[in-house]
Amino acid sequence: MTKSLDRRGFFKKTGLAAAGATAALATPALAQAAPELKWRLTSSFPKALDTIFGTAEIFARYVSEATDGKFQIQVFPAGEIVPGLEAANAVTAGTVEMCHTASYYYWGKDPTFAFATAVPFGLNARQQNAWMYYGGGIDLLNEFYATHNIIAYPCGNTGAQMGGWFRNEIKSLADLQGLKFRIGGFGGKVLTKLGVVPQQIAGGEIYQALEKGTIDAAEWVGPYDDEKLGFYKVAPYYYYPGWWEGGAMLHVMTNTAKWSELPATYQSIVKTAAQAANADMLAKYDARNPEALKKLAAGGAKFAPFSQEILEACFKAANETYAEISAVNAPFKKIHDAMMAFRKDAYLWAQFSEYQFDAFMMAQQRAKAL
Repeated sequence: MTKSLDRRGFFKKTGLAAAGATAALATPALAQAAPELKWRLTSSFPKALDTIFGTAEIFARYVSEATDGKFQIQVFPAGEIVPGLEAANAVTAGTVEMCHTASYYYWGKDPTFAFATAVPFGLNARQQNAWMYYGGGIDLLNEFYATHNIIAYPCGNTGAQMGGWFRNEIKSLADLQGLKFRIGGFGGKVLTKLGVVPQQIAGGEIYQALEKGTIDAAEWVGPYDDEKLGFYKVAPYYYYPGWWEGGAMLHVMTNTAKWSELPATYQSIVKTAAQAANADMLAKYDARNPEALKKLAAGGAKFAPFSQEILEACFKAANETYAEISAVNAPFKKIHDAMMAFRKDAYLWAQFSEYQFDAFMMAQQRAKAL
């Protein structure tokens, strides 16, 4: 009798234990392995720019949603933790875990930084994505970034940018002599060969500098952001194209030590969220720029293309600059050569596809057939 009761008690206990084991096995692996993390991300951009600053917020939301809220990334606008142009430096130093920035802001430390965002007469947005994801660009850049304690993934693209706002007309190369031009990244270095004096000024400070005459011209992004910032009120001549930014890409950068601490699942989620935010930003610009263009025209902006003379002189200056830096900077040369080889084939293909289609459709636009 006692043994029988003991046997029943044994089965009861082991049954409960088995049920408990089954419940444990049924719990999603992510929930078991996922730590609760709260990271800080500093942006290089002000909150007013919903396209660029907003992309970091979208990225953070995607990460949170994919981890059931366990991985929280708080996004801070430029200036709240560090100035906008110090975002990547804060990641290198470990002051913050992440940043969202334009890599070419740091070209002064090493011009190799510029390739991740855009370089003069480089790639357009589609080509930049293709090179990054399927041409080895991400791996090449992360090999370089590792020397700065950073790992980075594409997280946004503006598309081809405008050439900027000028207080006076630019009719010839002579008009560039001594021009104080706010221009970010590598484009400024190229323009020095044509007599331009580049100024690196954060986005939130450009309007005042133009208004006071501290600078003669400024480039930012394109119609949507430029209209919000009101540049047309103080510098009415709006030139195009922004040949130094055929497809300006942003990145989410992470401190390498913090990255190595992330579970592999979280690393995958960060990369996936960044790629989704990358696509979102370009789509948003393509949707919002046309209406902004109309508003700028109504506000008195004067649109004009750079002359062929200016574009050809800039192209020549860019190639000279690439050769000079490649001769003394091996990491720069390695990435430059890889990107330009990709560019050659990319534009070969584009002549048969996008260019012919777009050229025809633009002719229909001019004929008012659309």
